[in-house]
Amino acid sequence: MSAADFFPLARPASLDEIARIAGAEIRGGSGRSPSGELASALIIGVAPLDWSKPGDLCFYDSPRYRKALSECRATACFLRARDLAQLPTSVAALVVDDPQRAMTLATAHLFPDALRPASLFRSSGVSPGAVVDPGARLEPGVIVDPGAVIGPGAEIGAGTIIGPLAVIGPQVRVGRDCSIGAHVSLTHALIGDRVVIHPGARLGQDGFGFVATRQGYLKTPQIGRVIVQDDVEIGANATIDRGASRDTIIGEGTKIDNLVQIGHNVVIGRFCAIVAQSGIAGSCEIGDFVALGGQSAVAGHLTIGEGAAVAAKSGVMRDVPAGQRVGGAPARPLRRFLRGAALVDRLARKDKPT
Repeated sequence: MSAADFFPLARPASLDEIARIAGAEIRGGSGRSPSGELASALIIGVAPLDWSKPGDLCFYDSPRYRKALSECRATACFLRARDLAQLPTSVAALVVDDPQRAMTLATAHLFPDALRPASLFRSSGVSPGAVVDPGARLEPGVIVDPGAVIGPGAEIGAGTIIGPLAVIGPQVRVGRDCSIGAHVSLTHALIGDRVVIHPGARLGQDGFGFVATRQGYLKTPQIGRVIVQDDVEIGANATIDRGASRDTIIGEGTKIDNLVQIGHNVVIGRFCAIVAQSGIAGSCEIGDFVALGGQSAVAGHLTIGEGAAVAAKSGVMRDVPAGQRVGGAPARPLRRFLRGAALVDRLARKDKPT
């Protein structure tokens, strides 16, 4: 079986070009002065340190990979000036303050197709196998893969890709240059520009709203919407419920990982990071630049202030002030949580029974 090339190189780039894109200074191996030939060397791939070969570009930003750095065989490596002495003399140094950021910029230049999911059928226009209601409005340049369904009154902006078997409900609005993955369902939703929604995500379904009675649970009508602002990315199999009495809102530039659950009426600010398997209960307000670690849970009707951070596996049971870092279940200031965990560990090891 032949090897698959899922992301072909856009074109080779010289080391000088890569340095300009990333704002790096070129130096020879172990910090030696670069030669003229070095700047013209071509980069044709990216690789981790220990798998690299000539023609590859890699980066080093943590002492835990020191052994891998010593095995590096790439043409060039992004790293900080303090680490130059550890780089093999055969590898060109690209000196930067933030190697991971530089690598991201360079990789995006070399492999631009990897930034945004494309049509799975590499097609253009509306597939004959798609079902598009006559009342839907698609701007020029929309791609609709086979099996997708677009309902009456839906509007899709130019340059947007609708993946196979995706469902766009009645009156849904999807902006320009979006990517809607396979099996995504969008109902009762307004989606901004340049939004990426990965396969299997569900947006706009009922929120979890019930009133307990002696006869059982009475369902509360959910009559709000989901509003997703520009440049948001939503991971595979994430779920975002529509609002009950107000809209569920995801702010500009926010990134939501796979398998995240966001309840009804939640308002998430701009440029937040919500990591995998996190859950946010209904009617919470999350400020700008908040980070929620993996498997963290936020109880309903809480406020998390701007710039706050919640550690992985934490249970947030009360409001979190702006800028505070919390951890544990129930969540408390992170330093206190870590001191408490260390104390319990010391007590557990202090006395062993004879």
